[in-house]
Amino acid sequence: MDILYEDSRILVCIKPAGVLSAGDEPGGMVDLLRKELGDEHACVRSVHRLDAQVSGLMVFARSQAAAGILSEQVREHVFEKEYLAVVHGRFEDASGQMEDLLWYNRSLRKSRVMDAPGKDVKRALLSYDVLGYAERADASLVKIRLHTGRTHQIRIQFSSRDHALFGDRKYGAGDEDGCASIALWSWRLAFLHPQNETPISFSQAPPPVFPWNLFDFSE
Repeated sequence: MDILYEDSRILVCIKPAGVLSAGDEPGGMVDLLRKELGDEHACVRSVHRLDAQVSGLMVFARSQAAAGILSEQVREHVFEKEYLAVVHGRFEDASGQMEDLLWYNRSLRKSRVMDAPGKDVKRALLSYDVLGYAERADASLVKIRLHTGRTHQIRIQFSSRDHALFGDRKYGAGDEDGCASIALWSWRLAFLHPQNETPISFSQAPPPVFPWNLFDFSE
């Protein structure tokens, strides 16, 4: 488990793909962090989530008070989250926004874009910037900022516009793209430290494996 920063209030780490981000289940992030800290009773509380198949930066609270403060920042959109994704296809515009109405089918564990408001249908908004294009794989690298936090939001919004994320079989990527996991990475977090409200931010580039190695992250 890669812990990038730790103090008495927060812990910042890299979540691997395939691990649950919230809850106390064995093998989940809270369980793994307690083992890493050497204390099975350590206070480790999740304040935001990542899909199990998604990897990258996460912050956890080290006290109940810190968890409450950070959770409030998430609700009030003070807590900033930015992602990187590798998606199929090329974009006409260098940047833009995506706005949809989404409905999450709990039995299928899958989101859908809806044509009209309805029960449990929620507005979803994100903005994106295209950072690069790899012609040999017909792949685009995009930076994404969420303005709402809906289940599978990034995955369904890009897929519905024929830009499925590499490795995302649930939302349209084929087996032939050669990606073992979903190419979605939590790369930047910015928030106010729960102890003194000092602005603090963290960023981490994805590992140099396919499809991330199609692009240069050295700068």
